[in-house]
Amino acid sequence: MPHKLRLLPLLWLAALAVPTFAGGAQPAVVARWGDSLAAFERADRAQRPEAGGVLFVGSSSIRLWPRMPDDFRQVTVINRGFGGSTMADCSQLARQLVVQYRPRHVIVYAGDNDLAEGRTPRQVLESFQEFVRIVRSELPDARISYISVKPSPLREPLLDKAREVNTLVADYIQALPNASFIDVFTAMLDGSGRPRTDLYGPDRLHMNASGYALWKRLITTHILAAQSPSDAPSTGVTPPAR
Repeated sequence: MPHKLRLLPLLWLAALAVPTFAGGAQPAVVARWGDSLAAFERADRAQRPEAGGVLFVGSSSIRLWPRMPDDFRQVTVINRGFGGSTMADCSQLARQLVVQYRPRHVIVYAGDNDLAEGRTPRQVLESFQEFVRIVRSELPDARISYISVKPSPLREPLLDKAREVNTLVADYIQALPNASFIDVFTAMLDGSGRPRTDLYGPDRLHMNASGYALWKRLITTHILAAQSPSDAPSTGVTPPAR
């Protein structure tokens, strides 16, 4: 039997092994993230998050945030980060990881890994647009904030592509109601325009406590603005460094 034909039943069985709420995404994506989806379902059974909170979704920069509930005590926080994920994964799993929790505010960090896997900045934008389409189709009043792709020392060769992603997404958000672009990229560069190594751990990819403290300060402004929609600007876009 050809190798590809032998693989199909295995993917089908893997898809059956993940939580029932994972319908709607491609089977290969569901199978890839089966452990993470199962862990989220177990957490939901133990204590279901309240609707109307602030939901963070995205890759390891979200998953590894050490004290997220303490850092944003003014709101109910839900962390649905899954390490290694892409913006493409987030759009595929938007209904399972975002919509079902009925959040008031969705904050997404993804795109970094897409670039590392060879996707173009335009493809990252398209994945984010699909993410927005899915979320807004069922949660039309939810605010959506995108955290810019960060400039990590390990991925410095991708810096120009990260800038392009940030510019494309910021321009898109400019015309998107009830949305904001959170520029962490600019503050994470040193005086010569290179990634600040003091914000990262030994692997030069994941942030240390100083990096998360910076993110906390920048993101809190957007969370507080979203708590008073009548006083908040329609987009709250801060143009990224170009």
